[in-house]
Amino acid sequence: MLNISNNSILDKVNTSQLKSFQKNNLLRANRMFSIWLVVLLIMILISFFLPWTQNIQMKGKVTTLLPEQRPQDVNSAIAGRIEKWYVREGDLVQKGDTIVFLSEVKAEYFDPQLLERASNQIAAKQGSMNSYEQKANALDNQISALRLELGFKKKQLQNKIQQAEFKQQSQQAALKQAEIDAEIAEFQYRRTDTLYQKGIKSLSDLENKRLKMQSTNAKLVTTQNKLQESGNDLSIAQIALETIDNEYNNKIAKAQSDKFSTRSAQFEAEGNLNKLQNQYANYSQRNSMYYIIAPQSGYITKTIKSGIGEIIKEGDKVVTIVPYERDLAVEMYVRPMDLPLMNTGQEVRLVFDGWQAFIISGWSDFSFGTYSGEVVAIDNIPNDNSMYRIMIKSNQPDLPFPDLLRVGAGVQGIALLKDVPVWYEVWRQLNGFPPDFYENDIKKNESKFKPPVKSVAK
Repeated sequence: MLNISNNSILDKVNTSQLKSFQKNNLLRANRMFSIWLVVLLIMILISFFLPWTQNIQMKGKVTTLLPEQRPQDVNSAIAGRIEKWYVREGDLVQKGDTIVFLSEVKAEYFDPQLLERASNQIAAKQGSMNSYEQKANALDNQISALRLELGFKKKQLQNKIQQAEFKQQSQQAALKQAEIDAEIAEFQYRRTDTLYQKGIKSLSDLENKRLKMQSTNAKLVTTQNKLQESGNDLSIAQIALETIDNEYNNKIAKAQSDKFSTRSAQFEAEGNLNKLQNQYANYSQRNSMYYIIAPQSGYITKTIKSGIGEIIKEGDKVVTIVPYERDLAVEMYVRPMDLPLMNTGQEVRLVFDGWQAFIISGWSDFSFGTYSGEVVAIDNIPNDNSMYRIMIKSNQPDLPFPDLLRVGAGVQGIALLKDVPVWYEVWRQLNGFPPDFYENDIKKNESKFKPPVKSVAK
């Protein structure tokens, strides 16, 4: 029955009249299988010579082109206790809107009149500075008066010296006259005495001449004394003129020393005033920091601190804001072996998670639903996973990235490279070789991928 023996009975039995033999006949099936197998092998051989577009496939996520448009944490600049919330998660806030109000937790800032007292200290210190300024001005006036008085004293002493010189000259002339008078009186006395001895002159005449001689001698002595006295007065005036500079210089130096001490105290007061003003500005700025405000417009996505009465430290994160005005971009990561094939300005096709797309990477004409992007930046150093990051932005103004995209969404990118046969690509993949390197043309082939039929509504 199985027709496996060498002694066949098919030549002795008419199998055409038996249906079971007709149903078990495998010749036609074997023939069809052989045909299909040959056709399949031919198609495989033909497909090996079909063109295949080499590509680099990458994965990444949605981000923003500008750093200030990315999600950011709002920190507290001061330590405090949460007293009141003005927002909740999901709220849209504008720049400058209040997020939370804090109360003070440090003892040195508990005084409710802290700013007023600091202002009073500043006013008192300013008054002290004004007093020092007035005292320094008064000392300047005193120094000017002393210098002016010194000039007057010197002129006075110079006049006194000149008067003493004139008086001394007069006394010298008077002494000459007295000496001459004394000589004449002595000569007349001697002559009268001679004549008296001869009896020519009387005794009274002799006594008169003696009296005159004694008078002239006394006048001579008096004139000599006056001349000596005038010389002493001249010496005293000259000494006073020489010592008046030292006297007044000492007075001026003392006044200047007092002035410098006053200026030093004034500068010290000015330094303390600056410290008080700085402290007042710090107090005023701290008062404005009790209200944590939104640094930019966006959505409150997460409240890191919560509750009422919770104490936060300086620099602690309070909430996370995602700006709603943003220029979307994509950051993707490539292997070091693929990095030389990437350059700025190169086109990359993107497929966003949640957006329908049909992709055959090697036969790009059969793909649709992708978005076009352009490489704008390439990192020079790898990340912790030894991958290089590249930044991609949209290069089609008429077909931008969907507005419903959120930062952090997953993205798959395909960078198209050189067209090669399928057999070459299979051989390259089996050997682990990188794609062929080539320079992109200035005009990109925009027909590699078809855009989606309908974009997401804004």
